[in-house]
Amino acid sequence: MDDALLRLEGVSKSFAGVHAVRDVDLAVRRGEVHVLLGENGAGKSTLIKMVAGVHEPDSGRIVIEGREVRIPDTRTSESLGVATIHQELNLVPGLSVAENLTLGRTPSRFGLVDRGAARRYARDAIARIGLDIDVDRPVSTLGVARQQMVEIAKALAMDARLLILDEPTAALTRSETDVLFDVVRELRRQGVAMIFISHHLDEIEEIGDRITVLRDGTAVDTVAAGAGEAELVRLMVGREIDDLYPRRRAEVGSPLLEVEALTQPGAFEDISITVRAGEVVGVAGLMGAGRTEVLRAVAGADSYSSGSVTMQGHRLPKRDVAAAVSAGVGLVPEDRKSSGLVLGGSVEENLGYATLRPTGKAGLADLRGQRRRSAEVADRLRIRMASLDQQVRGLSGGNQQKVVFGRWFMAGSTVLLLDEPTRGVDVGAKVEIYELVNTVTENGGGVLLVSSDLPEVISMSDRVLVMAHGRVVGELSAEEATQDAVMSLAVKEVESSRAR
Repeated sequence: MDDALLRLEGVSKSFAGVHAVRDVDLAVRRGEVHVLLGENGAGKSTLIKMVAGVHEPDSGRIVIEGREVRIPDTRTSESLGVATIHQELNLVPGLSVAENLTLGRTPSRFGLVDRGAARRYARDAIARIGLDIDVDRPVSTLGVARQQMVEIAKALAMDARLLILDEPTAALTRSETDVLFDVVRELRRQGVAMIFISHHLDEIEEIGDRITVLRDGTAVDTVAAGAGEAELVRLMVGREIDDLYPRRRAEVGSPLLEVEALTQPGAFEDISITVRAGEVVGVAGLMGAGRTEVLRAVAGADSYSSGSVTMQGHRLPKRDVAAAVSAGVGLVPEDRKSSGLVLGGSVEENLGYATLRPTGKAGLADLRGQRRRSAEVADRLRIRMASLDQQVRGLSGGNQQKVVFGRWFMAGSTVLLLDEPTRGVDVGAKVEIYELVNTVTENGGGVLLVSSDLPEVISMSDRVLVMAHGRVVGELSAEEATQDAVMSLAVKEVESSRAR
């Protein structure tokens, strides 16, 4: 007997004559966590959108519970028991948990909203996934992890039998991920079929059962979750990658960036950091430790109440991005889409924003020079694009990130401040970004690297600073920096703070 809840048989989808998905077969069983793995642009999103009713396949068959179906829209998908939990959550922040869970099917009595029935419905829904929260609480007061749980509870309350989880851990801490995985395991026991998309290879063996790897729109293989990182990387990129963290240590020179006793009440306190030529200084810590706030203050994006930021001996004014850029500081922000790019702008425009004014003459932009420099940087960084005129929103996540890096290469920045530089980026693009970091330090620049990915920050840094509650609580050399050592410092400080 066929135990597959979902079967895709030879499905294909093209856009403007370009194949996004080509002749893909996929089977997802009841009670299985089936991982979809592949680089950005491999076809994962298009594939799940065909099941979710966003796109219809050009050819092939979709079979749910043994019956061929057509899914022209999302409502049809939901009626077939399919629910998709996107990275951008589909909740109304101002409404309560109960109101969100009953939205569109609010129970009524004598023409009035039956709030008691809505609360009971909501409590039953969240109890199914082991969540214990006040259903009258506004969703906006919940963290991202609990909002995701509410989304999952909402899907299951609508009798979803196939759950699609699209990068569900992208914005979660490790402890929040553990809670989510407990829920996923419980749903597996209940027989719910799940498609799980993630860029984190270490998560896949922990939570997955089988993995289908996509490359260039085709399914290259389906393997057991224990296949190993090296094999998964080879399947994804079509070649061997010997080192996932190719850090090449450069000769460390004189100080470039010096941060002294930087303080902003409520955000960070007494932060002192030195970044030398040829050096990558990592900053680790739990979410909310103040790492992003420090980087933004150093880059001139936010202010601070006391302390100083000095670049190659010259003190930088507070909250002056232009001065920081002119001094050679470049910021690659945590959220490239909202803070690092103009999505409707072209690749050329986004590469040139930091150099538009300095290279202008008599108040006029050097358009010919900008295009030449943009072409050189795009070629050097191997940005995959249709042309320099392509809108940045049409690039993969890894190529969007390389455009942000390229802006600072084009500006000749000496120190790069990197905030979660590989978040949402596939493994092949990660390695390319790490090589860009090597290029910076080999050319005599420095890097201040903030990352929640501990293997990344440990493997790519020459020194690691650990932050907790807005303070630097320890420093570890490259030899001393292990995941246990970093977490011991971060957690110890958090626990001692709670005790106080």
